[in-house]
Amino acid sequence: VQLQASGGGLVQAGGSLRLSCAASGRTFSNYIMGWFRQAPGKEREFVSAITRSGGITSYADSVKGRFTISRDNTKNTVDLEMNNLKPDDTAIYYCAASLSRNMRSGYADWGQGTLVTVSS
Repeated sequence: VQLQASGGGLVQAGGSLRLSCAASGRTFSNYIMGWFRQAPGKEREFVSAITRSGGITSYADSVKGRFTISRDNTKNTVDLEMNNLKPDDTAIYYCAASLSRNMRSGYADWGQGTLVTVSS
């Protein structure tokens, strides 16, 4: 599946952004969808994921209560609503698709990433 992420930008601490990822090429509803991020000088880390039907979501502890993942299987999109952003949220955000059962690993398809910068 091909993935195209968008929605990144520059925001002040405490602000909000909504990332969106559009999928094409395969049956979107077959995939668990996830968001990951990579900050400068750090390894890529899991942020959030959502099951095929959207019924179950998972979040990293660092974003729980601030970020919300959602998907629309009719539009082949997965969104990440990010609220109360912190400078530590600054990173390139990637959407990814997985056919595995594990929500935090096994992602084979990746988007190109979108940069989120949070100023203090």
